[in-house]
Amino acid sequence: MKNLSLFLILFLLNLPAISQTPEEKLAGLGIDLPEVSQPVANYVKWRKAGNLIYLAGTGSDLKGKLGKDLTVEQGYEASRQTGIKILATLKAACGELSNIKQFVKVRGMVNSSQDFYDQPKVINGFSDLMVEVFGENGKHARAAVGHCSLPSNIAVEIEVVVELY
Repeated sequence: MKNLSLFLILFLLNLPAISQTPEEKLAGLGIDLPEVSQPVANYVKWRKAGNLIYLAGTGSDLKGKLGKDLTVEQGYEASRQTGIKILATLKAACGELSNIKQFVKVRGMVNSSQDFYDQPKVINGFSDLMVEVFGENGKHARAAVGHCSLPSNIAVEIEVVVELY
């Protein structure tokens, strides 16, 4: 009986951490989601197909080429900030972030100089944030690729596919 009581106490003490919503985790990280901007051309920010949501590419506010103008650390932060914008778009697309079952696929594009090879380290800024907010459900299949240029000289652009409950 004593072991059962101890188990119940430990379980109840951990219950708030277990039941935190993604929005609560973001608040705990001190992250406020921005307003979702309108598309800059003839496309939509997301498209729902069945229980999947496909997001259009979301670009960083940081400009420049990794390996020439920007460091890996700056790229990592640009990727993390892009992740925050993506979370805002996902919230607009599905109502609450708790409606997301899992991240399925991520394509990270990095504006890279010819001799820059650390694209995965840059896109880790996005991936690490998704795991902080969603735990195991934030892990995803991923591509992190270099491009000789990105629109408006943005440092990073990221596309995602998520599955809803």
